[in-house]
Amino acid sequence: MMKDLKGKRAFIAGVGDDQGYGWACAKALADAGCEVILGVWTPIVRIFTHSWNSGKFDISRKLSDGNLWQFAKVYAMDAVFDKPEDVPEEIRENKRYKEASGYTISEVAEAVEKDFGKIDFLIHSLANGPEVKKPLLETSRQGYLAAISSSAYSFVSMLQYFGPHMNDGGATISLTYLASEKAVPGYGGGMSSAKAALESDTRTLAWEAGRKYGVRVNTISAGPLASRAAKAIGFIEKMINYNKANAPLTQDLEAEDIGNAAYYLLTAKAVTGTTLYVDNGMHAMGLAASHPALQ
Repeated sequence: MMKDLKGKRAFIAGVGDDQGYGWACAKALADAGCEVILGVWTPIVRIFTHSWNSGKFDISRKLSDGNLWQFAKVYAMDAVFDKPEDVPEEIRENKRYKEASGYTISEVAEAVEKDFGKIDFLIHSLANGPEVKKPLLETSRQGYLAAISSSAYSFVSMLQYFGPHMNDGGATISLTYLASEKAVPGYGGGMSSAKAALESDTRTLAWEAGRKYGVRVNTISAGPLASRAAKAIGFIEKMINYNKANAPLTQDLEAEDIGNAAYYLLTAKAVTGTTLYVDNGMHAMGLAASHPALQ
């Protein structure tokens, strides 16, 4: 039974366009009446807001009742930085960053609390691995730590700073991928390690945030989607084709499937510390049924 989320408030980090899982999560909540606040990567805030205001996203914004969903506010946020003093001089002086203010995680959390009061839901839909196309054996320390920082620790930091501003009974969601537990050649640069850390942190944070804030912590292991961000991997279409050939369900995976799963986890009051697979069952497979050796 779909619950009415009117009066509830969500902060979603990592929405940059209308293609990815973050957008799908935002739309699912908006469709249920939830007030949605967005955290958009600082360098693309202007592009995102221009696309929104010009009507580029209008078709994707349509809700089940025919209306277009509206965000309450967009904040520039770079989840690599926790506090203002963490931002290097060259970043502070960058044109796109100079146009923004208060874009570190702690500053955004404080601004959201000041502007809206407490929130109910927190969604982490962001990741970055600057060396994702490199095998792990060829990944530099800098590239590896960058992947961990932006893709895993950023969730820990978000919960640190947003947790005190969340209502008791609230919930958080992050997005992970099967490479956290299975070898996926080509998904490199430390990204598989970052996703493994994210899933481990989900379990630990479920205990800590549950006891400290009364907040639930879950993650969704989503199958591959040809979003703009995922195309940075370099072979996303092949990953999608492989999944369709070998997963128990051969249907296309839609962003909406992840949005619906996020809605469930955010409203399932007894579920926490869980990795929910939304991948057409690919995680259950141990053998590639389409391999020529089996033909």
